[in-house]
Amino acid sequence: MLTSVRSLLAATLLAGTALAATPAFAEDEAATPEFTVTGSVGLVTDYRFRGVSLSGGDAAVQGGFTINHSSGAYIGTWASSLANTPTYGETEVDLFAGWKGEVTSGLTLDAGLTYYTYPGKDEPPLAGPSDYFEPYVKLSTTIGPVGATVGVAYAWDQDSMASQDNLYLFTDLSAGIPNTPITLSAHLGYTDGPLAPDYLLGGTDKSAIDYSVGASATVLGGLTLGVSYIGSEGHNVNNFTDNAVVGSLTFAF
Repeated sequence: MLTSVRSLLAATLLAGTALAATPAFAEDEAATPEFTVTGSVGLVTDYRFRGVSLSGGDAAVQGGFTINHSSGAYIGTWASSLANTPTYGETEVDLFAGWKGEVTSGLTLDAGLTYYTYPGKDEPPLAGPSDYFEPYVKLSTTIGPVGATVGVAYAWDQDSMASQDNLYLFTDLSAGIPNTPITLSAHLGYTDGPLAPDYLLGGTDKSAIDYSVGASATVLGGLTLGVSYIGSEGHNVNNFTDNAVVGSLTFAF
């Protein structure tokens, strides 16, 4: 969830000058920009993707930006450092584009396509192709003080997944604690396909549940501290599929 820091410049005119000001001028000053840029940079103690560590249990540097159009269309990129492996190398770069907007009162649709690419891997690849495309659809609303999102991401059969498709269903909940900078969050996901933890480890089970609960607090402007407990079904492999407490420090702009 990328956020933007915007500044609004206001001018105070003398009484006589204010009488001469035109409404059109005020409207021009308050006009919504056609394009905005949002982004973030951060550090996590472990990069967990759907319950699986892609940084080998080590810290990872992450960041990205999104160009947003007033129509709701957007395009952006996000990157993270990884554990250096033959399959993924040491860098993940995600390229994405989509549209987000309110489709009915209180209900927001976010639909797009992500391309996961790993430019830092060895060439020629020692473990076959890794890049893949994944379309996604998310619906978000509020239920009282709770923000709720349900979504689906589907990667069709591609070479990087041994010509198998992968389905991911998920829901996210968040709620702020009144009169504090703290936000509580929870996540529940279900994988059906070759990205399931057991299958990644060489097993045969291509289904798994992953989950997390956490809290974050904005401490200085766009600076946020967070902590989450993350787990997944399947074999418990240290620094890969084991349950873990993950901390984060993120600056959003």
